[in-house]
Amino acid sequence: MNQINQSGWKPGTPVASIDGEKHPTVTGNKALMLEEALIFEIGDADTYGVDLPYTPTDLPGRMGKFTRKGEIGLPGLSEPQTVRHYTRLSRQNYGIDLGFFPLGSCTMKHNPRLNEKVARMPGFLDVHPMQPIDTVQGALGVIDELAHWLITLTGMQSVAMSPKAGAHGELCGILCIRAALEARGDARKVVLVPESAHGTNPATAAFAGYSTEDIPANKDGRVDLDALKARLGPDVAAVMITNPNTCGLFERDMKAISDAVHEAGGLVYCDGANFNAIMGRVRPGDLGIDAMHINLHKTFSTPHGGGGPGSGPVVLSEALAPFAPLPFVEKAKDGSLRLIEEENMEEHHASTFGRMTAFNGQMGMFTRALTYILSHGADGLRQAAGDAVLNANYILRQLEDVLHAPFGASGPCMHEALFGDAGFAEGFSTLDLAKGLIDEGFHPMTMYFPLVVHGAMLIEPTETESKAGIDQFIMAMRSLAQRAKDGDEALLTAPHHAPRARLDEAHAARKPRLAWSEPEG
Repeated sequence: MNQINQSGWKPGTPVASIDGEKHPTVTGNKALMLEEALIFEIGDADTYGVDLPYTPTDLPGRMGKFTRKGEIGLPGLSEPQTVRHYTRLSRQNYGIDLGFFPLGSCTMKHNPRLNEKVARMPGFLDVHPMQPIDTVQGALGVIDELAHWLITLTGMQSVAMSPKAGAHGELCGILCIRAALEARGDARKVVLVPESAHGTNPATAAFAGYSTEDIPANKDGRVDLDALKARLGPDVAAVMITNPNTCGLFERDMKAISDAVHEAGGLVYCDGANFNAIMGRVRPGDLGIDAMHINLHKTFSTPHGGGGPGSGPVVLSEALAPFAPLPFVEKAKDGSLRLIEEENMEEHHASTFGRMTAFNGQMGMFTRALTYILSHGADGLRQAAGDAVLNANYILRQLEDVLHAPFGASGPCMHEALFGDAGFAEGFSTLDLAKGLIDEGFHPMTMYFPLVVHGAMLIEPTETESKAGIDQFIMAMRSLAQRAKDGDEALLTAPHHAPRARLDEAHAARKPRLAWSEPEG
């Protein structure tokens, strides 16, 4: 993070200003862009931020062999020093509350503050998964109502609420498929994955014990239906398909694909990460889908990033509903709600493949997602999907004359627009344009994915961005695209205005420095 400090810079030593201007400052600060040392360089292990009573080190402890044998080596900081350090670092970070995130396939949208307020209400904020059932009836009611609306929106039979993220939901769906095949004594071992599917799909299938095979895309960026039909056979357990796919396109042959897979004895898994593009307009259940996970952060605006918290409920068809994991919420005859948690209760889900998590899912995300659904209503959810598609198509048509749009001629896109690096001057790449975008004050779009397009740039504006904000982004992209075409060498060293200049990312990934050490000299 801090190249200057890692190289031996100490506070008080004159350094060149951050953006390369010829006006260095003694502190390294540039007005409100404050230079921040590593936490080890601010404090030291010999001082403490608080006064603690002396504790003899030779007393017997309760940690046994895990008792620390030496000093931990962490620096001691006062509370103001600690707060300032992390606040200054946070100012160098980018977030959805600062600006537009054009990340395609990683929907980053505004999180409505109403959702946050409801999630912090007493009874939701402080609920614990091991409370007696009669004390959490409201929380179970939230799970049950959210499950109802997810089933309604997707046209499916049931939903497993416990998966904790998209990839976790994929695994849930594939395990349901495996359990269904095993129940009928079918030992199929191959899962077909189109080129335009999300990269986690083949990994999930392999983790569940299947081998995977690719299905090529046609010239329009969609699944080659003829190639898929030619490969179907008694060894194919399932097809994992992303719809809308990672090229930002709706799979027009989805129903024909499902029918062909079912006729061959297989099942259909749909990666529902892009459900936000079709919500309220298309029901996956009507397209023959057997299982589909829903990323609550992508479609229903729960927080995203920082490693979590994730939530990936999985909706299931009638064929797979009996095999869903435990636990699940059930309404008793007296109207009360309870959790069905036992795997051996014959009258309740005897065919379940088991349990994926210790408890019943991410309560905070359930509360936020249900708040989002109820505050929008059916018409609002439909409009949100329409606005996301409208914004993406606006970007596609505003940039297609300066950026290569490989599938622009095949019709409108869905929630994201896809471009390639064809036409850039020799030596210039998508990475250079992305680094230039940082100088313009934007987080870069998804780069080099999907792999079916060389130098891919995948842009998703979501429904939450204003036209003015999108127009500013388009202006920046048009300028950068022209610079890449003209061979502007300044782009090769961008960013110039960020807290740090361009890093050697390959070296950092292959030989990361994971521990701090005192600089020599």
